[in-house]
Amino acid sequence: EHSSYRIRTTSRESTWFAWAEKEDDGSRFGIECAASTEADAIARLTRWLDWQREHMAALAALQDAERDYHRTIAGSAFATAAEGPSAVEMQSEGLKAVEAARLRLDEIRARKPE
Repeated sequence: EHSSYRIRTTSRESTWFAWAEKEDDGSRFGIECAASTEADAIARLTRWLDWQREHMAALAALQDAERDYHRTIAGSAFATAAEGPSAVEMQSEGLKAVEAARLRLDEIRARKPE
């Protein structure tokens, strides 16, 4: 899912605040960022929105890998000895994909902007 956002700003006293609103319904999305200038507040929010999009994609990839792995496990219960990879090999590959997706998600979470 790809959403579009409108960035809004306001100044209160000597601090600028930026927040995102969903284009489709105008509801707020995510966090509000504060900074001493409007440009800095927008930049902080933009970094967070970019990170959030990357995080959501990585989470979806992990969920897909987990579903594929569970389908492999369920399917291997009925597998017969035929040509191609064995059930154990398929499960091992599926588990490797899940682990790689989990590591990617952890790496993105570690880079969460302030």
